[in-house]
Amino acid sequence: MTTTASEASAARSSRLVDHLAGELARAGVTHLFGVGGANIEDLYDAVHRGGAVRGVVAKHEFSAVTMADGYARTTGRLGVVVATSGGGAMNLVPGLAEAYASRVPVLALVGQPPTGQEGQGAFQDSSGKAGSFDAREVFAPVSRFCAWVHDADSFPELLRRAVAAAQAEPRGPAVLLLPKDVQQAAIHLPARGPAPESAAASASAPRLDSVAVDAVDAVVDALRDARRVLVVAGEGVAADGARAELAELVRRLGAWVAVTPDAKDVFDNHDPRFAGVAGVMGHANVEECLRRADLCLLAGTRLPLLARGGLDRALAGTDVVSLGPEAPFVAATVLGGNLRDALRAVTVRLPSRPRPCPPHSGPRPSPTPGPPGGARERTVPLARAVAAVEAALPEDAHVFVDAGNAGAAAIHRLPAPRHGRFVVATGMGGMGYTFGAGIGAALATGRRTYVLAGDGAFFMHGMEVHTAVEYDAPVTFVIFNNNAHGMCALREEHLQGGVRDDDLFVPADIAAGVAAAFPSLRATGAVDAAHLRTALLRGNAGGGPAFVAVTCDPYEIPPFLPFQSFTTNLEEKEISDERGVVHVG
Repeated sequence: MTTTASEASAARSSRLVDHLAGELARAGVTHLFGVGGANIEDLYDAVHRGGAVRGVVAKHEFSAVTMADGYARTTGRLGVVVATSGGGAMNLVPGLAEAYASRVPVLALVGQPPTGQEGQGAFQDSSGKAGSFDAREVFAPVSRFCAWVHDADSFPELLRRAVAAAQAEPRGPAVLLLPKDVQQAAIHLPARGPAPESAAASASAPRLDSVAVDAVDAVVDALRDARRVLVVAGEGVAADGARAELAELVRRLGAWVAVTPDAKDVFDNHDPRFAGVAGVMGHANVEECLRRADLCLLAGTRLPLLARGGLDRALAGTDVVSLGPEAPFVAATVLGGNLRDALRAVTVRLPSRPRPCPPHSGPRPSPTPGPPGGARERTVPLARAVAAVEAALPEDAHVFVDAGNAGAAAIHRLPAPRHGRFVVATGMGGMGYTFGAGIGAALATGRRTYVLAGDGAFFMHGMEVHTAVEYDAPVTFVIFNNNAHGMCALREEHLQGGVRDDDLFVPADIAAGVAAAFPSLRATGAVDAAHLRTALLRGNAGGGPAFVAVTCDPYEIPPFLPFQSFTTNLEEKEISDERGVVHVG
């Protein structure tokens, strides 16, 4: 194909937003998520004109960030979120905080008023001039890189640095603040260089620490000396695409494998080596295996409190080694650097003949006590509801689990699909995360994606159902409606004497409301577990979104370690405590 002189000139000079849209496409970005506004509309226009990246309009900027987050967690690519100035920009902060805490690579492109209006009383001015606050000081604590783009010529280098920072260890958000006039400005480009490095490409290069040789030797020596090993695998295994490397190391060690609550999908939950979930929503078998182990190997997890609650005493009596880019929260021999490379470096030094896995009792679910006085009429126990989800869940589906009683039950009882993600936002634990994240994952991958959330999470960000309908996203929303903020209600009942009921709500028929609002959406109010399963299977069979709500009891005690004492206090009103296990806010 021949390029004319005029075409070549046009290729070297274009609007900044046109260049940006093209660079995102070259980096492998297929979708960007956001909410429109005057100071970001030019980017949406450029994306529309370019055609290679699909611009998705969310209902709220928090959910737009979580869409980018879900996109990144399921594809391994950079997630991109856009927002306008003012309140739109500020609404990004909690979502970026989750991505920061959970090490998710997200690029936030934030519109700002024109530069000539800075410090002149501009609407939504956050330049830091003339008494306005400085947006950089807001975003810097929740980003790996934050910069104000003052002119078009500086943009290519700032974009390169932002993308690199988001994808480098520790991964996380990068923020570029883009005044409207700079977005519209002509940008003059040199000859086209290589595309911004993608996460997949960068992961292929060896990235062990410079002192890794000694660390590898120390880890290998410890593993060779250990007869029984418990591996605790975390979200880093998924983020680094290291499932195969983990499985091979486990095979050679004959190890038991536990997973952290946010990493249930990194090891086959049906494998005989699978010990269960570690921590406050986990299985007693993990502690049993840890007490029997000569060594505990952490892979891709720093073992935060949610993942080690109830295990500290056993950990104190066990040697620990850790593989991954960040040091753990417990004392350990550490092999830093890229997790995938670390797993390979250790595995190749171990005998290739597999060891047999010692017997263990497996991830048996904890008994579920009923609420005091028996279950309320027309409610479905969480265990039965989760079993119905398990019976309907496709093996290649993605699952996004929200915060709360239903989330704890799902983490404890629901096996991860064999070929899909099982995502829990444990970084900030914000309610309502899953609605956007599930949509982002579904649009990115085209796979059926399940969102499991309580009514409290739905009332925060559940109107993103509208976004799923608009874009025909294959998301099944499952709402466990206990007409309460259930964990808060249980704390009020058992820790504060049951003297108030602030977190118990007037009953709401969520399915009927959603059905009325969105006539094209398959919305069902399930009356029992069998009805729930049938509705889920019907949703699997169709394209686009589906919605099912099931009523649960607010006083049912979930499999959550800080609430364990409640099961022995059901007949008493005295104030209990959390048994010193772990405090979860």
